Amino acid sequence: MKSGLVKKVIFIIGVSGCGKSSVGKLLADEIAIPFIDADDHHPLSNIEKMSNGIPLNDSDRMPWLDDLNEIALKHLDTGCVIACSALKEKYRARLNKSSQPNFAWVYLKGDYELIFDRMSKRKGHFMDAEMLKSQFETLEEPENAIVIDIADSLELITKRIKSQLKISHKMKSEIGVIGMGVMGKSLSRNLAGRGHRLAIYNRHVDGKEENIAVDFKDAFSELDQALPFDDLKAFVQSIERPRKIILMVNAGPAVDAVLNDLSEVLLAGDIVIDGGNSHFEETKRRIDEMKKKGLFFIGTGVSGGEEGALKGPSIMPSGDKEAYSKVQKYLESIAAKDSDQRPCCTYVGSEGSGHFVKMIHNGIEYAEMQLLAECYSILKTQNHSNDEIADVFESWMSDLGSYLLGISVDILRKKEGDEYVLDKILDKAGNKGTGKWATGSIADSGAPSTMIPAALFARYLSFFKEKREAASKVFPTKHDHSEQISISILKEAYQFSRIVNHHQGFSIIERVSNQNGWNVDLSEIARIWTEGCIIKSDFMKELVEYLKTDSSLLVNEQLIPIIKKTHSAAQTIAMECIRREIHVPCLLEAVNFYHGIKTAHSSANLIQAQRDYFGAHTYKKKNDPSGNSYHTIW
Repeated sequence: MKSGLVKKVIFIIGVSGCGKSSVGKLLADEIAIPFIDADDHHPLSNIEKMSNGIPLNDSDRMPWLDDLNEIALKHLDTGCVIACSALKEKYRARLNKSSQPNFAWVYLKGDYELIFDRMSKRKGHFMDAEMLKSQFETLEEPENAIVIDIADSLELITKRIKSQLKISHKMKSEIGVIGMGVMGKSLSRNLAGRGHRLAIYNRHVDGKEENIAVDFKDAFSELDQALPFDDLKAFVQSIERPRKIILMVNAGPAVDAVLNDLSEVLLAGDIVIDGGNSHFEETKRRIDEMKKKGLFFIGTGVSGGEEGALKGPSIMPSGDKEAYSKVQKYLESIAAKDSDQRPCCTYVGSEGSGHFVKMIHNGIEYAEMQLLAECYSILKTQNHSNDEIADVFESWMSDLGSYLLGISVDILRKKEGDEYVLDKILDKAGNKGTGKWATGSIADSGAPSTMIPAALFARYLSFFKEKREAASKVFPTKHDHSEQISISILKEAYQFSRIVNHHQGFSIIERVSNQNGWNVDLSEIARIWTEGCIIKSDFMKELVEYLKTDSSLLVNEQLIPIIKKTHSAAQTIAMECIRREIHVPCLLEAVNFYHGIKTAHSSANLIQAQRDYFGAHTYKKKNDPSGNSYHTIW
C-alpha cells in the first residue's frame, strides 16, 4: 500500500529521556523510512565539550542545527524520522529555516518525575536531577507540534503518531539493489517491473555522484514505488528481514569495500547477492568471511548485457543452497524464459561455482566472437563489401543462428551517412578480465581448452596496433585473390570450430566442477544459456539434450557425423589461410585440437624422455600395469 508519508520529514522532539530515539526508530521501521539520531551528527568540537562536562551554548548548536537542516532536505524524496531535543523555538526555526511545509513536529511530553524515574533505571543513560531540571526550564513547548503523552507504550505512541499524521501502513521493500551503473539500473527496472517492492542505493560523492538513486527513480514510471537512497544504513533499514540485497558494483576491491560497510548494519541471516563479474575464488573467500558474521553471500553470474538485465538475463547463482531458496523467486522472476517458459536461472552449486560458470561463459563468448571476426577477415581479403558479408552471415542464420551472428549482421550493415560505422572503428579489442581469468583457470586445471586462450591472445595482439603497422611495412602481406575461398566451405569450417569451442568450454566446467565437488549439471547450464545470454544460439538448444547423455560433445552420436563432415572444410580453410597469410588463431586452434584429441599415440614420449634427461623427472612405460616410474642414465 502506498504510504501517506510522501516527502515528509518527522522531527521527534523533547527533553532527554522522553524516548525520542526509541520512538523514532520504531516509527521509522514501521513506515520503512530512514531514522536519524541528531546526536550522531554533532561536530567533534561539540563532542569534546560535552565529554568534558561543558554545556553547549547557542554558538555551538547553530552549525549543528544547520547540518541537520541539510540532512532533512536531502531526505525529502524518501521522508525520514529525526530525533532531536530542539527544546527552544529558535532551534526549531533553525532546523526549518527554509520553511518546508513537509516538515512535521512530534513533541513527546511527560512530567519530570516519570522521565527521571525512567532515566535512572536505564543502564548507561543517567542524568542527574539538576541537569534534567535545567532541560525542563529551557524547554519551550511547541505550538505547532503533535503532542504525545509518553506514559503509554512505544507501540501505542507510534500508532497515535501515525494516526495524527495520517500515515497509512507502508510495507518494507522486499529486495534492494546497490550500484546504479548500467547493469544495476537495468536490473532494478526489471525487478520493479515484475512487481517487487524495491529499494535502490547509490553512494553520494560530492560533485561526482549526487542524487543518483533519486534521479533514476524519477526517470522511470516502473520505479514509482521504489525507495531511493544515498544513505547505506537507511537503505538497509528499509528492507524486510531477512534482507536480500543485490550488489551491482565493479568486481574487485569495490565489492569488499561495500561488504565491509554492509556488515556493520546487516543482521544475522541477511543475504547479499553479488551480481557482478567477480572471480570465483574471491567469491569463495567472501562466502566464508560473511558466514563468520552470520551472513549469507551468493555469487551470481549474470549474462545478457544491459538489454538482458532489463528484459531477462541468464542467471547463475551459487553458494549456500538454503539461502538461495530465499532469493530464488526474485532471480527466477527477472530471468529470461526458455522455450518451455522455464526461467533461465538455476542453482549452479556450492562456493563460487556460479561465477566460475559465468567466467567460462565469457570465455566461450571470446572464442565465438573471434571466430566471427576471422570469417569476416577471410571474406574481407576476398574483397567482399560489408553488405555482402552481412548477406553471407544472414544466410547462415537459418541453421547456425546465434545472438552473436545476428548482431554481426546488424553491425556490418550500420552506416552513418554513406560510411560504414564498422570501418571507422579502431582495430584494438578491449577486455575486462574474464577471458584472462578463464585462461588462468584452464591452465590451473590442466584442461586442454585451447580456443579461449587463443581468442584472448588475439585481442592482446590487436592492441599492438603500432607494432603491427610497422611489421606490415617490413613484411608486407600478399593476399592471393586468384581463387575465391568457397563460402559454403567457410560456413562448414565455422560450424566445426564452434562445436570444438563448445566442447572445450563445457569440458573445463566439468573438470573444475569435479575437482571442487560442485556437481554442476552441464545440460542445465546449457538450458539456461538458451535465452538471455550473449552465447545463446540454436546450437545451444541442441546441447541441452546432447549433454544429458554425453559430457564430451566429440563423442555424441548426433554430432559425430557433423564433425566428420565439417572437419575437412575446416582443414581446407586453415591451409588456405596459412598460404594466404590470414591471421585466424581460433580456427587453426580448433583444427589443431581436433588433430590432437584423436591422436592415439602422441609425441609426448619424447618430451618425457627430454625431461628425464635434463631433470631426472622420470617416466612411465607402455604396457606396464605396475604404474612404476623409471629413470634412465642417458
